[in-house]
Amino acid sequence: MATVIVGGDVCPVGRSEILFRQRAAEAMFNGLLSEFTQADFTVVNLECPLTTEGSPVDKDGRALKAHIDCAEGLRAAHIRAVNLANNHILDYGESGLESTITACQQAGIEHFGAGADSRQAGQILVWNISGLRVGFLGAAEREFNMSARDTWGANPLDPVAMARSLRAHRHEIDFLVALVHGGREYYPYPTPRLQQLCRFLVEEGAHAVICQHSHCPGSYEEYEGALIVYGQGNLLFDAPRVQKQLWHQGFLVTLHPGDAYRNFSYEFVPYRQSQEKPGAHRLSDESAAAFVAELARRRREVEADGFVERQWNDYCRSQKYLYSSRLRGHGRLLRLLNRKIHFTDWLVSKESKLDQRNVIECETHREVLETLWKEDW
Repeated sequence: MATVIVGGDVCPVGRSEILFRQRAAEAMFNGLLSEFTQADFTVVNLECPLTTEGSPVDKDGRALKAHIDCAEGLRAAHIRAVNLANNHILDYGESGLESTITACQQAGIEHFGAGADSRQAGQILVWNISGLRVGFLGAAEREFNMSARDTWGANPLDPVAMARSLRAHRHEIDFLVALVHGGREYYPYPTPRLQQLCRFLVEEGAHAVICQHSHCPGSYEEYEGALIVYGQGNLLFDAPRVQKQLWHQGFLVTLHPGDAYRNFSYEFVPYRQSQEKPGAHRLSDESAAAFVAELARRRREVEADGFVERQWNDYCRSQKYLYSSRLRGHGRLLRLLNRKIHFTDWLVSKESKLDQRNVIECETHREVLETLWKEDW
């Protein structure tokens, strides 16, 4: 039976960059390396461009990049393909993405999820694994990273375009893995919209839908005979100063496609990133069993009617004043003040809130805003 491993976010920055450039695979992945070498195919999300030139683009949030030589480190770790559909892949502009693809090609690493235009970005990578045609499709939420008809970027998380692609190529694929870069960071459950989207992809033919980007281990469910994972956590993203313990935890998804429709098995391999030195370490048997048991508990929650929506509503209430400030362009101090005294409750009129809601909620109004923002930048 074939073995396909899907790893989470890999970002060769900080202390780990030199390890990637030196091809020090054992130091990077330790006990996980044997999993990669024994698998028929290993794919990860490459969370930053590989480039030595250019300037960071204007965006909200940190811009990331790593040296082009890091592609050789990926190859040394027996990683066969990278998903480039993520929110950092255009951090150094179109030239940064083009450099990344060139570096991967020269290292013999396949890529998908981004390209020179929307057609290339949306292409499904198909690989013959033990006689099975296994397809990989990558897509990302919109965060300063999208491709268009004639511009470089990531494949957008567009259900209509993805469904059309799956229907057009369904006859060419025996087993499809969809990698979705989306969801709320540090939130271990799906949003109602994300759950609906992932289930829709299953209905359109995906055998496994695996969400990344959350930077924490999430949850999972089985739906119509397929596997949906809502957050794997980072695989190797060196950030020793990050105090959130969830940042340093994650799990591999090991898939064993069968020779019949949705006849496959899967298992999870938990690991932990070291804060003392860069590298991911497989958990002990006892710790791994506890980790998997926690995932199973969350599975029961996610599959229970109404849980995802109730959990999401509770979470959003906790974020009310953060987002109220973000909409109004508040800096760090005003955001902190608003979270303490909730001054936007009495500064913003009911009419203003209704106007904001209409502009954001209505599809056409939102499309106007998105079009104007693109022109501005």
